[in-house]
Amino acid sequence: MRKKIFGNMCVISILAILVTSIFVVGVFYGDFVEKMKSEVETEAGYIKTAVEQMGEEYLDEILSQPEVNRRNRITLVNSDGTVIFDSYYNPQSLENHRKRPEIQAALTEGTGRCSRVSDTLQQETYYYALKLDNGMVLRVANTSSSVYASLLRVIPLVLLICVIVSAITMLIATRQTKKIVQPINELNLKKPEENDTYDELAPLLGRLEKQNKTIKLQIEELKVKQREFTALTENMSEGFLVIDQDGNVLSYNSSALELLGMKQAIGEKQNILTFNRSVGLQNVVDEALKGNPSEQEIQVEGKYCQIMANPVTSKKQIKGAVIVIMDVTEKQQREQMRREFSANVSHELKTPLTSISGYAEIMKNGLVKQEDIPRFAENIYKETARLITMVGDIIKLSQLDENQVALQKEEVDLYSVAKEVVERLQATASGHKVTLSLLGESRTVNGVRQILDEMIYNLCINGIIYNREGGYVQVRVENREGHTILAVKDNGIGIPQSDQQRVFERFYRVDKSHSKQVGGTGLGLSIVKHGAMFHRAGIEMDSIPGSGTEIRIVW
Repeated sequence: MRKKIFGNMCVISILAILVTSIFVVGVFYGDFVEKMKSEVETEAGYIKTAVEQMGEEYLDEILSQPEVNRRNRITLVNSDGTVIFDSYYNPQSLENHRKRPEIQAALTEGTGRCSRVSDTLQQETYYYALKLDNGMVLRVANTSSSVYASLLRVIPLVLLICVIVSAITMLIATRQTKKIVQPINELNLKKPEENDTYDELAPLLGRLEKQNKTIKLQIEELKVKQREFTALTENMSEGFLVIDQDGNVLSYNSSALELLGMKQAIGEKQNILTFNRSVGLQNVVDEALKGNPSEQEIQVEGKYCQIMANPVTSKKQIKGAVIVIMDVTEKQQREQMRREFSANVSHELKTPLTSISGYAEIMKNGLVKQEDIPRFAENIYKETARLITMVGDIIKLSQLDENQVALQKEEVDLYSVAKEVVERLQATASGHKVTLSLLGESRTVNGVRQILDEMIYNLCINGIIYNREGGYVQVRVENREGHTILAVKDNGIGIPQSDQQRVFERFYRVDKSHSKQVGGTGLGLSIVKHGAMFHRAGIEMDSIPGSGTEIRIVW
């Protein structure tokens, strides 16, 4: 704006100076022309007087005196138009001047004036003629070249004045431009309506005020959305990153840092591959930036991560990519557990089926003595019962694992359920010479009575069969710091520290030789674990080999 104002002022000033200069030159030109005419007429008067007094010899005397100014042309013409004298040319070489306008006017009126192009000089010439007393005509003339010569002497002065005036004008224009623009430069655009400036800017400032309010509202909305977006992404367990077309990280959440093994925040414009150089991550990013959605699984610090990337496009151009990272470690572990479970189920089912098949084949071929048949039948019955129990436990685990329990939860007295289980297992405990007791008080939990019964049963039966003669199993139901606790404690063989994390896995046995002696399916504690998960309860365990074990379920 400043340049435009300054330029306009300079153009206007220069045009004004140019027009003024032309006008001044024109005035000078007119003045010089009038001055030249006056000089011609004055000189003509002087020469007329001299010629009338001294005769034609005066004219010859003028020619004989070089110091006399001969700028004007002097011509003496007879009444018939014959040129008698000419100060510039030989009179005999000149044609008859009778028809010259100034000559005709002088012969008839005494004086004659005319401005025209001279046939002889071929220049614009002013002629002034006077009639003498003897009837002849004296003519004095001067060309425009003399005027132009005078004008050329003036023009440099005019140009110098123009240059000086132009310089002064530019200086004034600079100061005025600064003075005009300064209030505009000092405008408070944050609060346009508070400015005291030109009235012409009032409509613009009003629109700016309105626009500022609109922009402020939009910024506040964007900040709210940004906070919502940040809160959403920060509360995601999945990692979330946004990268530009060069792979530089624009946005991320803390889960992304954790899953990718970052120990500190990402710097501005840091490339995603500078802090995790996994080939899988690089392949996913490259494909996304080529415009192809991609996903791949990588391993970071012992964790399995599923990475999914989708390109972000605008006007058919790839602007970057959105990357989501999910921790699938638990999924991988479940897959591994399912594979192990399938292998264990196959093995555990094969063992009793092989026994049953073997006994049946021996009996079929008549290789069993009559007195041994009841013993063989007893073995077949035991293996069949073990097989049925195992299948039942597997079905229960599957139902708990898939949350497909048909029964509805209700308020259940946990002490009452524990009492029923203890009474039901008293005979079994006596057979193993183990004391089974119940302590505590009535506590109500929200759950399924049948599943709670199976959980307590499995905890108690494990405490009985993995015990020694004279040992005890103690069941407690109590309130501790607002939590309902079901605890089963024994003084049996205990569980080594290295096995304590795995005892809740399916078919896992600490002492396999002892397990074969006492029977069981190896699914009891796994049912307890999944039952606790179904009831949203936690499991705690303390165990010392040779001293016993205590398992607590906490609501």
